Amino acid sequence: MTLATRCQPFSLTNVHPSWRPHLTDALAQMDQTYLDTLYHDTHWLPGHAAIFNAFSISLSNTRYILFGESPYPRAASANGYAFWDAAVTNLWSDTGLSKQVNRATSLRNILKMLLIAEGLLTANDTSQTAIAAINKTPLITTGADFFKNFLRNGFLLLNATPVFRVGRVREDARAWQPFIAALMQIILRAQPNIQLLLFGRVAAMLTSVLQLRLGIQTDKICQLQAEHPYNLSFVHHDGVLNFFRPLHLLLKRSTDSA
Repeated sequence: MTLATRCQPFSLTNVHPSWRPHLTDALAQMDQTYLDTLYHDTHWLPGHAAIFNAFSISLSNTRYILFGESPYPRAASANGYAFWDAAVTNLWSDTGLSKQVNRATSLRNILKMLLIAEGLLTANDTSQTAIAAINKTPLITTGADFFKNFLRNGFLLLNATPVFRVGRVREDARAWQPFIAALMQIILRAQPNIQLLLFGRVAAMLTSVLQLRLGIQTDKICQLQAEHPYNLSFVHHDGVLNFFRPLHLLLKRSTDSA
């Protein structure tokens, strides 16, 4: 299925039906000349087929919005979900975190934070040696299963700028602000108790969008604000630890394979 537009459409194959009319409405608020450029261009990430993958969970099951800044600038990594590096397969190795995770700074720090929240690491020792000593039997083992746990818990993993084009980062960020504003208005109407998770620069951007375009004060919305996960201090942030601790995102479900 595709999104009905004047020209080359974005795919809605992986989008839950509850989101489809809302995406159409939100896209209608954007500069159509800009969208035409994207429709006819194949040199951007994550591409036409994956741009709206984050909307694979239903609107009614969306409890949190974890905002990322923009897609990974690598085709192997960008898959339409914020923070989900599709190039990462195994999370662990015999020496601790896998080489793929260690190269993905934000994911590495998110995993360390969750290991502390789970009581499997201490805040003063997040070394590879300490991680290697953890019994991984109850833990999920792949990047895909890790982020599927986010989806099962109602996280909309949404990039504030859903596309990445080389040399066009600021232009794209401005172009998608009307889309994000319209989408947030829809979400807040449908899910008034939604919790926003804002890390790094995206917090300032979204605050501006909500206040200037919608007249919504962000301090009136339940949210968690912290530095971006690529900062080591994220690992020890009390608010982040307290938020994630009861979710147990690293644990396998009973139906998951060992």
